[in-house]
Amino acid sequence: MTRLNNYGNNYKINSPKPFNGAPIPADRIEKVKEFACAMCFGEGHHRLHRTGGQYDRRAGEQFCNTFQGKLAEVVLRDCLISHGLPCDEPDFGVYGEGVWDDTDLIVNGKTISVKSAAHFSNLLLLETKDYDSQGNYLPNLNIGATARYDFYVLVRICPDIKGIFKKNRIFYSDDIAKETIDQTIASQQWLYDIAGSISHRGLIEKINLGYKIPQNAMLNGSTRMDAENYYAQAGDMSDIDRLCEKLSQ
Repeated sequence: MTRLNNYGNNYKINSPKPFNGAPIPADRIEKVKEFACAMCFGEGHHRLHRTGGQYDRRAGEQFCNTFQGKLAEVVLRDCLISHGLPCDEPDFGVYGEGVWDDTDLIVNGKTISVKSAAHFSNLLLLETKDYDSQGNYLPNLNIGATARYDFYVLVRICPDIKGIFKKNRIFYSDDIAKETIDQTIASQQWLYDIAGSISHRGLIEKINLGYKIPQNAMLNGSTRMDAENYYAQAGDMSDIDRLCEKLSQ
């Protein structure tokens, strides 16, 4: 495990992993896009801000987060299937306020929490206020749902959908025409890679060792952290083959 370089309130990646993208089938993109539209502009519901976060999220940002997050679940599931591991389709239910799917994927009885990021990211981030000292996910623990995940997996998506929405000036919008979203998504070639994974035990180790970035800290000199997060660097995480080996046991 490698700590980020730290100079005062500035943190810098020192254990990266190059993005090695594979194409995402068009039908998977379409299904995820329609789900994200329903969640953010239809009957679904998303929190306005992250746990411990400071900033409200507009519908455009919520769409980006939902699209990227569900796409990560889909491509990881397809990847696990290709490695001969049985895995159900991710949950595409459109839920109202206070209801959510408590586990992203389950393989051989093992639970997986999927975390998504843009292709240039090298950190798996977990908001500290969401976890206790034993690595339990508090929002689920408090309602009796799945609170202990066996593995956390970082999936990276290219291109950066948030950057695209910002460039097109729709990231901070609450009212976006469906045709605009359709055209924006269809105009891109979408790629993914599995940056790596950590186990539940690995998370507890990072919690105990204080592997975290404070709220308002600067990451790589350009990104201000909205909330305090535990972290794992991509270069320190297990690759997909090692994850599949553990899941098959």
